[in-house]
Amino acid sequence: MRNIRFNSLVRAAMTHEHAQNRLGITIFLNVVITVAQIIGGIISGSLALISDALHNLSDSLAVVLAYIANRLSGREKTSKSTFGFQRAEIIAAFINALVLVVISFYLMVEAIKRYFDPQVIDFRWMLWLGILGIAANGFSVFLLHADQNHNLNIKAAYLHLMGDAMTSVAVVVGALCIWLWDWYWIDPTITLLISFYLLLHTYKLLKESTEILMQFAPSNISVPEIARRLTEHDQVAQVYHIHVWRLTDRTVHFEAHVVLNSDLKLSETKIINKQLAQILIEEFEIQHITLQLECVK
Repeated sequence: MRNIRFNSLVRAAMTHEHAQNRLGITIFLNVVITVAQIIGGIISGSLALISDALHNLSDSLAVVLAYIANRLSGREKTSKSTFGFQRAEIIAAFINALVLVVISFYLMVEAIKRYFDPQVIDFRWMLWLGILGIAANGFSVFLLHADQNHNLNIKAAYLHLMGDAMTSVAVVVGALCIWLWDWYWIDPTITLLISFYLLLHTYKLLKESTEILMQFAPSNISVPEIARRLTEHDQVAQVYHIHVWRLTDRTVHFEAHVVLNSDLKLSETKIINKQLAQILIEEFEIQHITLQLECVK
């Protein structure tokens, strides 16, 4: 049993280290894309290319925050930070989402202005830098794919990069339309589509990270249902002062006062405590449980 736990810890540490390495590579790639597209957007006059660059800039910030948060979350607990720095990942995810919302609205305003003041665009810069964006972001998405389902913060960076890859495709399509048919209106149109896409995919992330920071109960857990289930135990008269919250996207905490039908010995209450905890773990997937047992006065 001890060997199994040790092996699990080793695998977790290796996964954490690999995630950091992958995030480091994506930081470098995003910085390169951002600088190249900003320069190309200014030279070509393409708002879509600049919007893609700003999107990449926000993603560079997102991945940097993800990298820092990933390192902080691995720090040991102290007497002052009794939970360690696990919340750093949620704060980073919240900031990432908030930045994307602000950038999306900014791009919408600039795109609408372009409809009233259209400009000639050099499609060649759009085409080649769009292809560069597809290649670099596609590779970054591939790197983070394995970790994105196990960590909300890495999932935030993953969604940023996935959005970048798709918007780079839109930039390439726009460049081809300008090249073949002189459709200069396609540039602000692509910018609006990118903005709407960002808002659509950011809402859920912003909502979830806000709920965790506000210590809301997870949406899949019903507090009345937990109280009802625990009072089905033949020794439990009442459950009150219930608190359910998530420390991170992966860990759910629970605390409550449990009133027993009779005044029992400490050894007997220990058994009841274990039985109630088992219900919470198996039926509600709650990992950290604190129960304060009382007796009917």
